[in-house]
This record gives sequence, structure tokens and C-alpha cells, in this order.
Amino acid sequence: MKDRESCGAPRWLRTAVAAFFLIAMSPQCFAQTAKSPFKSLDVFDLQWVSDPQISPDGRTIAYVRMGFDIKTDRQRGVVWLIGTDGKHERPLSSATTSTSPRWSPDGTRLAYLGVGADGSTQMFVYWLDSGVTAAISNFTESPSGLAWSPDGHWLGFTMPVAAERKPLKVDLPEAPKDIHWADPPKLIDRLVFRVDGEGYVPNVFTQLFIVGADGGAARQLTHGDFDHQGTPAFDIDGKSILISANRRPDAEYEPLDSEIFRVNLSDDSIHALTDRRGPDHHPAVSPDGRHIAYLGFDDKRLGYQATQLYVMDSDGSHSRSLTPTLDRDADSPRWTADGRELIFQFDDHGSTKIAAVDLGGKMRILADNVGGADVSRPYSGGTFTSAAAVKGANVRFAYTKAAPFAPAALATGTSSRDIVTLKVPSDPLLGQRTLGAVEDLSFESSVDHRRIQGWIVKPPGFNAAKKYPLLLEIHGGPFASYGPSFAAEIQLYVAAGYVVLYLNPRGSTSYGEEFADLIHHDYPDNDYGDLMSGVDAVVGRGYIDAQRLFVTGGSGGGVLSAWIVGHTDRFRAAVVVKPVINWTSFVLTADMTNYFSRYWFGGFPWDDAQSYWKRSPLAYVGNVHTPTMLMTGEVDYRTPSSEAEQFYQALKLRKIDTALVRVPNASHDISARPSLLIDKVAYVLAWFAQHDLKSP
Repeated sequence: MKDRESCGAPRWLRTAVAAFFLIAMSPQCFAQTAKSPFKSLDVFDLQWVSDPQISPDGRTIAYVRMGFDIKTDRQRGVVWLIGTDGKHERPLSSATTSTSPRWSPDGTRLAYLGVGADGSTQMFVYWLDSGVTAAISNFTESPSGLAWSPDGHWLGFTMPVAAERKPLKVDLPEAPKDIHWADPPKLIDRLVFRVDGEGYVPNVFTQLFIVGADGGAARQLTHGDFDHQGTPAFDIDGKSILISANRRPDAEYEPLDSEIFRVNLSDDSIHALTDRRGPDHHPAVSPDGRHIAYLGFDDKRLGYQATQLYVMDSDGSHSRSLTPTLDRDADSPRWTADGRELIFQFDDHGSTKIAAVDLGGKMRILADNVGGADVSRPYSGGTFTSAAAVKGANVRFAYTKAAPFAPAALATGTSSRDIVTLKVPSDPLLGQRTLGAVEDLSFESSVDHRRIQGWIVKPPGFNAAKKYPLLLEIHGGPFASYGPSFAAEIQLYVAAGYVVLYLNPRGSTSYGEEFADLIHHDYPDNDYGDLMSGVDAVVGRGYIDAQRLFVTGGSGGGVLSAWIVGHTDRFRAAVVVKPVINWTSFVLTADMTNYFSRYWFGGFPWDDAQSYWKRSPLAYVGNVHTPTMLMTGEVDYRTPSSEAEQFYQALKLRKIDTALVRVPNASHDISARPSLLIDKVAYVLAWFAQHDLKSP
């Protein structure tokens, strides 16, 4: 039976139990149609493409089909194979979870990470000719960053190893037999001692390893109390391997100063190929072995600094940028077979593009709709792959394709003119739903007349002759960007009858370094003018009820939501999610304290207390009259719960209508589990409905 909506149905949930099973409804009467709006429980049926990897001959693509498991309430990925002609699609194995597929150089095998029988993450190899899969590891820690050697005999990877430096030795007496004492205290002596999503940091560091492609004992190549990050890259002769690391003695205090290192396999000796203040990472060796491409920038301690694509000789000399005038973040470089070009991606005006650049810096665009990987909110970004080994032909690439009406699909092509979509995993579901239409918006900011980009999403059955409530949804970061892609949270809001507005105000990435650094040491402030100008632009179109404005946002969007209610009363209600409320307490309790205090401020809080305070939403809490709900994860170590609690307690003391929602066991990514994505939207809608002029 088809779902139908009835006129006059309530738009909010009466109880917490009902919140979980929310069916979002529009306040107006819909005509009888075959398709219903997007509903909360549809979240569990969403599927999308991640991490596509094309075979060396360009004929087959391995990709991870992602989805939400309703039984475990978690994301789940499984590796699938499909021909670049769209045929012969099949799962790689029956494993419950598998990720990170990587082709051997000759295309006969596929290495990937999977969950073993005991629940641990292990390395597997699949032989295409026989269809046989074998586990080649039995690790106690989880490997990552798989990379094949050129001859296909070895796999490089990284994995945590216990620190060499021992902490303070404390002699503690043993408890008597059958007596249970309290757990012993935890000794902490690292600057960054807990990480959001991971908890308290164990006394380990990430090291570089190799293991035989048919299994055997793994060999540790790097040592010392340093983290070696990213995917390693073998030199073309297979005698050494490249890896990025920050091996400074004071690495904790200089978190961005990494270099590219070469590790010789003959004696495990290691030496740096780069040497500058700033991050150098993502090494990629040219097919002839003469050049190394990599990413990085000269660190000027700005809040945002555009990552450039560099190339240097194999010995580290003659380094130069191939993208000095691009003014966008270059990412994921891959060489073409002839070594004349590098394929890479970058974000531009909220969308992600794939481009090719030659060694002279001449660039051409291959695709411009990469993305769709974040199914919760419409963040930019995605992944791509290219068949570097194809000679005498155009480079074939595959990528995650973004669209307003579906999460990431799988697409492939050899140029912008022959792109074909091979797989849209969520099509069976979303083809039966009426989704909110996404419309591009450009307007002038009242701050300085800059053009600001945003998007309007309208409810199903939208009628411009009617008046709708407006929901302003603000992205986090703040150095991030939204784009015109599918987002479950946004679609649930419009299904509930709201016109949703989301913007890329100043500070957003994908518009250049100057635009992003307009908020350098000045956030939040003029972002507010951009956001209010966007609201004015949409209200001016005539279909918004100016008395029914609502605002929400998370992380950096939480900061701006709290700032907004401290500077205007025009919104009927606000939901401030995982915010920073007091910059002093945030800088000293967040998991990236070594970064935030150095890059987002001109000094430490005790040296410049006034700057910290004037940029804190808490400084303006005395102006707040807007009913404001706070939402925070109980194990959020990025913007700790104490931030939201300060604003909540201040509003309570002032007797302002407020509520605090604490999400058990949730980190900064509150929506990481699908049920919590649903819960988050349900609480936002319930709070807004309670304060809506037109609520029954």
C-alpha cells in the first residue's frame, strides 16, 4: 500500500518514543500522489558509493557499497565489483564489513580490509581468476593505508605500535586474592590525550609496515614515538617506500609540520625528502620513478591555507607547485601512465571537480559533480580513481557522483563529455519518494557587498502562492563548505513543511584562500551579516512567513546559531548543536588544543583574554530572548559537552525558555549512527513545532 499524507496531521512528535518513529509531514494538504515524502525510517534504507578503485586495465571498478544496518545501528560497507560497461556487478565476498579495496599492479588480485571472524580488522586478498579470498594477517591492531609494491610481492600499510618511551613508573600493591579494588588512576602526560570519536589516546604511535602479499610475518619499518600517516607509496624499483610523518622532537606543539620521508627496505634507514615549515603528505611516484608528486603548503599560521599540488625530483630537489594560481585545495594526486599529467580533485563553489594538470601547470577539467559521500548533511567532497596503467588511450576515471536527489552514485568516463553513471544504490528507495527540490541562490552580503552562495530546498508540493516557515541550517567547520547534494537531514526538514536555506558564508572553503581567511582571528562576526542577508534574500521572494523563522547548526554552525540568538530576536526558536560557547574553555579542553590556540587566535587565552571573550557567544547571552535548545554528545571531545552546558545554564539563570539534549555515547559526529540522525532531526522539529505560531 502506498503511503499517503492527510491534511491537518501534526508536524511534531508527542513523545520521545514517537520521536524515533517520526514520519515527517507537510502542513499543507497534498494531492493524492503515488510517491510519499522522505521519511525518517527511510534513513536505514539509504545506500551510497564510497572509495571507488579502477583496475589497471580500466575495465573493472571495485567500490564500497555503504549503508546503514538497522540491526546494529551502524554504518556498514561491503566491497563490490562492476565492469566499466555497467555489467557483471557482484559482491567481492560475503564478509559483514569490507573496505579499502586496492588493485595489485597486474590487476589479478585485490587487497582489502575486512572484519575477521573474531571481530578484528584484518587484511584480505582476493584472486580474480579463481574467486578465492584469503586472510593474510592476524593482527591485534587495525591496519590501514594499503599500498602494493610495483612487483606485487608486498603490501605496505600503517598500524599502531606501543610507544617506546615509558610513562612514570609507579609501584602499586596488588589487591588481596578475591578482593576487588577500584581501577587504578590513569597517568596522562601527552598534550593531546584524547581524540574525538576514539576516546582517551592509548600510549601508541602509528608505524609503517610491509607484509608479503600472500601472508607471513609483517615487518616494521619505522620506529620512535612519531605518527606516520596516510597511504605509503613504493618507489618504482620497489627498494624503498615513501611515507608522511611529523618526526620533530616537539611534534605535539607543531601539529602541521610533516615531511615526506623515504624508508630504504634494505636497512630501514629513513631520510626526509622535504624540509619546510608546513605539511607535506600524500606522496605519489611517477611511472618512470623520476618525480614525486605530493600535497602541502607553506605554513603561515592562518586559519585556512590552501593545499597545493607539488612535484619534485626523486631525490627531493627542484620542488615546485603545479597549482600556484588555483587557489583551491588540491587533493588525491594520481599519475597518468605516461607521467605527463597528474589527476587530482578540488572543491570549487561548493562542488568538487576532477582535473588533470601537466608538469607545466596547464590544467583541464574532467568532471565537476564529485561528492555525495555525506548522507546526513550536504557537505562537499568525494573520491575518485583513475586507471594509471592504460597506455596509448585516454585516462579512464571513476568517482562518487553527487546529485540533489540521491547519495553518492558511481560514475565513470574518460573526459567530461562521456561520463556514464553506472550505479545509483539508493534509486530503488528514492525513486519512490518525492524529495525537496534544491535551488541555487546567490546574493549580496550587507557586510561588504560580496557575493555569497547558498541553496534553497523547498518542500514537496511547494506552492509559491503559500507562506512557509524558513529553517536556516548552518554548516560546521567553519572551514568547510556545503553543496547541491542529497542530505537526509535537509530532506526530513522539508518533508516536515519547512523551506530550508543553507549557505556558504565567509570562512567557507572552495571560494579561495582570501574568502576563507576573512574570518581569520575574527570568527564569528561578519559571518552573521552574510547569514542574515541570505535570510533576507529568501524572505524577499514572497513565499516565506517572516514571523516563522527558525535556525539550527552544528559545530561551527552551532557557534553561529548561538551568536545569532545573542544578536537578533527575529527567529522564533533555535537549536544550537555541539557548539563552542566560550573560546577560552574550548581551547583548553578540546582534543586539538595544540592547533586551535595557535591557528585560530593570536595568542593564548591568558595573554589575550579580551579577544577570546568578545568572540564567545557566552559574552552575549544576556541579550538572548529566543527559545533555544542545546544538543551535545556526551563523549564529544572536539567541542566538549561543557560548552553547550554553559549556554544552557546561563539561559536557565536568566529564565529564558531552553532545554538541553545530551546524547549518550555520542561523539562530535552526533549523526554517526542512523538512529541518532533520526533522533537529532526529531528533537529539532519538536522544538520548532512547540514554538511555531501555527502549531495546533
